[in-house]
Amino acid sequence: MDVQPPPLRTLDDFVRSSARFSFPDVRNLERWNNRIVNNLLYYQTNYFVSFLGFLVLIGYFEPFQLCLGATVVTLLFLGFVWAAENKATVRRFRRNHPSLSLVAILGSSYLLLSVIGGVAVFLFGIAFPILVILIHASTRLRNLKNKLENKLESIGLKRTPMGLVLEALGLEQEAGS
Repeated sequence: MDVQPPPLRTLDDFVRSSARFSFPDVRNLERWNNRIVNNLLYYQTNYFVSFLGFLVLIGYFEPFQLCLGATVVTLLFLGFVWAAENKATVRRFRRNHPSLSLVAILGSSYLLLSVIGGVAVFLFGIAFPILVILIHASTRLRNLKNKLENKLESIGLKRTPMGLVLEALGLEQEAGS
């Protein structure tokens, strides 16, 4: 099936008056993780546009450092995905600890960039938008349309770019549940 990005959600649905927000229950990590995954799938186009906005802003001030940081993170992510597909121990770790896998990728990127000298650009150009996206995905309550769209993704009737990223991180079995 072809991969198609979902439509851009309205600003009203994304952050304004009809959007409902609530702090997640930190005692129930499975439910919190489920909320994040489902919001990442539903609002992925909005998150992508927000992320690009941050990148353009940071890239305007530090274009070389931003490109260097983005290259390092992308190479580390692709290296992790390759290792997870070809090495059984990495694959088991990714499946059993998806959140730690993401932290390992970002931590490795940070350490490598700190040696290179692109820490500020990494923090503000790449990590800050990810932090904002994760905060929104953590606090945004789901609605009926969100749940329906995510169910279509989880049973395989729709394929989206975020669904592929989450699958690569080992989170596909949790999406839509």
